[in-house]
Amino acid sequence: MLFPTHLLAAALLGWWLQRAGSTRVVDETGLWPAVDETRLWQVVDETGLWPLALVVAGAALPDVIDKPLASLGVVELFHSVGHSALFAVVVLPVALSGRAGRAVAVGWASHLLLDAVHVVINGRPDDALFLGWPLVVPPTPLRIPPGEFFFFYLWSPSFFLELLVWAGAAVVAVRRLHHRRESV
Repeated sequence: MLFPTHLLAAALLGWWLQRAGSTRVVDETGLWPAVDETRLWQVVDETGLWPLALVVAGAALPDVIDKPLASLGVVELFHSVGHSALFAVVVLPVALSGRAGRAVAVGWASHLLLDAVHVVINGRPDDALFLGWPLVVPPTPLRIPPGEFFFFYLWSPSFFLELLVWAGAAVVAVRRLHHRRESV
């Protein structure tokens, strides 16, 4: 999955968690909990809002860790340290440290889940073994740098799934803007 989509998915997840955790009042559609959007980027407050920016930062972590390591030749794979479920040894204490730590952990876990789904959808289920790195390594992992990966990835099944995610996010954004204009 492409890095910007990880960030978008984490932002949507964090937004939904904020809405679900902030109030029990339902919005006009009846589908979503209502929330004051002026507080979406708050880090921590007394209402129990999820720190959206930290969910997004957590989703960035696996690539921020692994891409430089592989580019510098420290590890062979672009899915290694930060993409390993064994990294949970580091993430779990962070998650237990409080709301901000939980937000980072949720973002990190969402990245791993989406990458695993991505390789399975693209017909490479063995590549999901990256989750067990360094104990297990996919038998035929892609060793493609991020820039080249983009061109390899175009027109794959999960590329079209990503297009649907972005289209869905655009629809939600347009509907929210339209509703906001009508209510003013």
